[in-house]
Amino acid sequence: MLEGPNPNITGLIGLNSNFQDTTQGFYHKLDDNMSIDSFNSLHMSNNGGSIAFSIVNSSVDSNGSNTLMLPHHGPNPYTDGHSANNRGRVAHGLTTDALAQALLDPCFPTKGLQHYEKWTIELKKLNMGPAFAQGAFGKLYKGTYNGEDVAIKLLEKPEDNLDRANLMEQQFQQEVKMLARLKHPNIVRFIGGCYKPMVWCIVTEYAKGGSVRQFLNRRQNRAVPLKLAVKQAVDVAKGMEYVHGLGLIHRDLKSDNLLIANDRSIKIADFGVARIEVRTEGMTPEMGTYRWMAPEMIQHRSYTQKVDVYSFGIVLWELITGMLPYHNLTDVQAAFAVVNKGIRPPVPDDCLPVLNEIMTRCWDGDPNVRPPFTEVVKMLEKAEIEIMTTVRKARFRSCCVPMTID
Repeated sequence: MLEGPNPNITGLIGLNSNFQDTTQGFYHKLDDNMSIDSFNSLHMSNNGGSIAFSIVNSSVDSNGSNTLMLPHHGPNPYTDGHSANNRGRVAHGLTTDALAQALLDPCFPTKGLQHYEKWTIELKKLNMGPAFAQGAFGKLYKGTYNGEDVAIKLLEKPEDNLDRANLMEQQFQQEVKMLARLKHPNIVRFIGGCYKPMVWCIVTEYAKGGSVRQFLNRRQNRAVPLKLAVKQAVDVAKGMEYVHGLGLIHRDLKSDNLLIANDRSIKIADFGVARIEVRTEGMTPEMGTYRWMAPEMIQHRSYTQKVDVYSFGIVLWELITGMLPYHNLTDVQAAFAVVNKGIRPPVPDDCLPVLNEIMTRCWDGDPNVRPPFTEVVKMLEKAEIEIMTTVRKARFRSCCVPMTID
């Protein structure tokens, strides 16, 4: 999410002077040391798709989606007074899905992407399939564009909340600008997007393997082959090395936002909350999901790219154990434990020393101790060599030590 007005911040898009942070005033205290933003979020789990995204703020429940419908006031040609965001299946040109209908209706002109006209899609080439994920303000669909399998994100413009509509439009523009800029084999590929009066659309490549989190869930906490776990960790680290090399911060790096391609390589997705790094206290806290979030973000302190390094440490732990971090705690409990108790996921007893070092350095409470991704990549490549030469068939045992906040 973009920050509120601050003359010292150059945001990812040049709209900060007109932006009002609608999340201010929506906090409730947990204790004297931390607070959790109660502002509603949109988290869409990408069931095989290539866009998993959070709008407005971080998801409090990392395993579920907010699916509350946004009420409309006044006539709407697609909804008869109800939100266009309802469930249904879609086919190009003929659909009972009102949100997709709002995009495909030829009666309303398609608006190009400002400053990114070459990325404006031609709707006649877009074939929409069924929706596979839904949140408070939008849906994800599988489809094809120019014959290629794609994931289509549609966001519904709120009619009754101008501040929220402005915020969502900035999120949309930010994600377009970010995706159009990023070109790397471990970053989800941007295909294009467009505006309609009631809907914003972003199209990316479709990752058939779904998210890393879904892959791990399907394994039901069974041990992950070590060679695969480290290979996928290298992919994530290389993608993040590229992102950080551009001076950007992802801010929501987690297994839900890591997608598995046909060749089992990893592609980083969900850049709706990413921004250019500015070393200032004006950056918005609580953008990521709490299980993966660095303590300085939870505590509303200033932060840098090292918040992504912290999140990577948690992701690496997931990859080598197959488990959800702090699996017996809620997100809020996990945040409390991380900040006030210094708790981290338990490292398996048989963990390779080099992987143990990477994890513990990455999630260190002191950001200065966390290594840059350039170093993380080198350490992981060293681990790959060690695995290939000494422990080819090694697997990690799942670590089932109960986690409490006591």
